[in-house]
Amino acid sequence: MPAFEYAALDANGRTKKGILEGDSGRLVREALRDQGLSPIRVSPTRRRLQGATQGRKFDWWKRIKPLEVAVTTRQMATLVSAGLPIEEALLAISRQSTNRKINAIYMSVRDSVLGGQSLAVALGEFPGTFSTMFRSTVAAGEQSGHLDIVLENLANYLEDRFNTRRDVEMALFYPLLLFVTAVVIVGLLLTYVIPDIVQVFENTGAELPAITRFLIGTSEILNQYSWLILLGLGAVGILGYFVFKQSIVRRWWDRVKIRTPGVSWLVRGTNTARFASTLAILTRSGVPLVEGMHIANEVLTSFQIRKALERAENTVREGTSLYEALSSTGQFPPIFLHMVQSGEASGSLAEMLSKSAQFQQEELKRTVTTIVELVRPLILLFMAGVVLVIMLAILLPILNMNQLVL
Repeated sequence: MPAFEYAALDANGRTKKGILEGDSGRLVREALRDQGLSPIRVSPTRRRLQGATQGRKFDWWKRIKPLEVAVTTRQMATLVSAGLPIEEALLAISRQSTNRKINAIYMSVRDSVLGGQSLAVALGEFPGTFSTMFRSTVAAGEQSGHLDIVLENLANYLEDRFNTRRDVEMALFYPLLLFVTAVVIVGLLLTYVIPDIVQVFENTGAELPAITRFLIGTSEILNQYSWLILLGLGAVGILGYFVFKQSIVRRWWDRVKIRTPGVSWLVRGTNTARFASTLAILTRSGVPLVEGMHIANEVLTSFQIRKALERAENTVREGTSLYEALSSTGQFPPIFLHMVQSGEASGSLAEMLSKSAQFQQEELKRTVTTIVELVRPLILLFMAGVVLVIMLAILLPILNMNQLVL
């Protein structure tokens, strides 16, 4: 039965919105009137949502968030494991969610499933929410008859990925906040406090030290051109955003990162973790290795590694082992390659890939934590240096004046 999104007025004139199933819009309006509501708008959820989840530019705020996808996948896995038919599981998820976007999408997916489509095909109507990897894994679960296990693995994968990203973001939050606070405080001092203090020195007519003249000049520039500076920084930021959206620029920047010592290790480690975790869940779900490599390649962020993996995919298709194909790229850590070789030899490739991904994620977390711990004292030293410069710029003229008096 199709799902419709409605907006209606209750007896007190308040607007109520929600999702209601019905054979047609007219029947939905009649059902709303039977409930004492006056329908304002009734429209099919499918037509509205397909345009909202196609991954178009500037439509990112219309998609379901990664955490919400992980939570609903966990709910679906639990319900299917309990023996609930997939259409009833989708209905339960939709009804218990307070998010209208989740409600509408899962009702539309349920509508397609009731219409005879597979779950994977129904999810494909919303590619902005459900990735190719997600849909391919679900399709493999449906074909093998182990959809509950596959959904459980998917939920674990999505939760682990979200937790890793959250941990990295939380580690970076404090030093970023500290730096921004330092810049704002220094800017306020130079704009509003320093001019009143140095005005006393200027009125004396004495020659000021170079550091004091520099501070006065900086303060005057900020006072006279602060809005122009802010507009300039904003324009540079917007221009940089659109420039780095260009494929040629992104590829150039990717080559720079790959060739930069230290940064290249971080880029390779991050992409290795992504590739290993994605390929592990696809392999465990029964997706063929070559197809799994192709899907896992799409989640990588490095153009250089993706290009190398395309060549590796072709060699695996020709009969080469995964270990040999990945070794020939020169883009993966030795420990990862060793675990892949062990997994192929023992017949436990999915397990070894999963362990390798976990190892790479833990290593990435430790590296980020170490960098953050090093950055914190550097920011504090920067703040102390700025305060020292300001204090010297104020105290030196005072000391010079005292020497003149003596």
